[in-house]
Amino acid sequence: MSEVPRPERSGSGSANLRVPVVHAVTDDGILTRASFPERALAVMQVLGPRGAVHLRARILPARRLLALAEALRLAEQETGCWLVVNDRLDVALGTGARAVQLTSRSMRIADARHVAPGVALGASVHSIEDAHDADREGADWIVAGHVFRTASHAGEEGRGVAFLRAVSSATARPVLAIGGGTPERTREARGAGAHGVAAIRGIWAARDAEQAAREYLSAYDADGSTAGRDRGDRER
Repeated sequence: MSEVPRPERSGSGSANLRVPVVHAVTDDGILTRASFPERALAVMQVLGPRGAVHLRARILPARRLLALAEALRLAEQETGCWLVVNDRLDVALGTGARAVQLTSRSMRIADARHVAPGVALGASVHSIEDAHDADREGADWIVAGHVFRTASHAGEEGRGVAFLRAVSSATARPVLAIGGGTPERTREARGAGAHGVAAIRGIWAARDAEQAAREYLSAYDADGSTAGRDRGDRER
């Protein structure tokens, strides 16, 4: 298998980075399923370079997370689908993963850039102030949420499309909508300026995760709006 080249980047993020439009985000429950590696490979084959699979864990032991990342790194090389490790920069560096998603628990973007200058960095935001900070520090993309009501935040209303629109207007970085997103809501998210969508249950809770991933891509392609199209290809 050939090595997927890493993009060159500067301290303020890469202007030429083509950020995937569909991100399949996991959690501890998803990662501990015996079927996860096989399902993840199928999803990565469907998404290809237009997609990313996020390894996101709060309680999974580091050794187990590292083993999963090593397995999916091989799939990344084969399919072109990005492997993104959430929070754990050490695991990303240990496996050669393409990207890291930084959260409120992570080190700051500038510090992560210093430690790992060759790794693409995303930032999760929950407010306009967070978005401004991520933009100023040079995130390669921003994940904004939660936008719609979701079981991941039981009892909480989503921040809404107005929030997503405000974040998209606050930055030239590609913005991904997360939280309650479905293929049917992809048009709404993109109309609010989103570059793409990130999904957890929408993909992994589906009976056929491969088909679910395909439906997200199809919904993205079927959207005729241009508000969020190809934000990742603009010069910033």
